Amino acid sequence: MSADRDPVGALAWEVTERRGPADQLHLAAARALDEAAVVRRVNVQIADRPALILGSHQSEHPFDLRAVAAAGLEVARRQSGGSAVIVGPGRVLWVDFVIPAGDPLWDEDVGRATWWVGELWSRAIGGGEVWRGPMRSSEWSKVVCFAGLGPGEVTVGARKIVGVSQRRTRRGALFQTAALLEWTPEEYLGLLAGEVGSAAELVAVAEGLGSGRGPQVVASLVSLLS
Repeated sequence: MSADRDPVGALAWEVTERRGPADQLHLAAARALDEAAVVRRVNVQIADRPALILGSHQSEHPFDLRAVAAAGLEVARRQSGGSAVIVGPGRVLWVDFVIPAGDPLWDEDVGRATWWVGELWSRAIGGGEVWRGPMRSSEWSKVVCFAGLGPGEVTVGARKIVGVSQRRTRRGALFQTAALLEWTPEEYLGLLAGEVGSAAELVAVAEGLGSGRGPQVVASLVSLLS
C-alpha cells in the first residue's frame, strides 16, 4: 500500500462497534453519509441474529421467502450495491468504513476507490490478492455476493474471501465489507425459489477464514487503523 493511500495516515479513525438486528445496523450505516459533517469512521457491525441481506437494487425473486423464514433468517436491504449475503453469528466479519469527500483516501474513480479497502483486509487476514480488474459477473453473482468479483475484493487461491460494496454521495463514501468466516453454499441453495446455475460452481467460488479467527482478524484490522 503506497504512502498516499495508506489508511493509517495522518488522519484518525473513529472506531465503533455496533450490535443488533441487521436491518437496524444497515439503517445506522446509511445515516453516516447524511450527517452534517462526515468523518472518517470504521464500524464493526455484529448482527446478533441471522439475516439475508439483499443489495440495494437486488430483486427478492430468486429467493423463496417462505424458505428464508423457515430457515430463521430475517430479510434486510443495504443501500450499497451487490447481491445477497447471509450475516449472523459465525458467518461473516462485517465492517463498514466511512470517509468524507476530499479525504486522502477518496478517489473519483469508483473502481479504484475500493483498492485501499482490499489492501487493508489483505493485511489484516495475512495474505490474499486484491482484485483491481473490472467486475467479473456470472449467473450466480446476480444472486449471491460471493459468487462475483469486483474491484477491491480479496481472493485466496482464486476463491473470494472478502466482499466490498459502496455507496457514494457528495459528502462521502460508505464501504460495506464482509469477510467470510465459513462458506456455506448449501445454505444459499436451500433458499432459492428456482434453479440458478450449477451447485458445484457456487461451491467453488469462495472460502472462509475459519470462525475461530474472527476476533484475531478484527483486532488486527483495527490495529492497522491506529
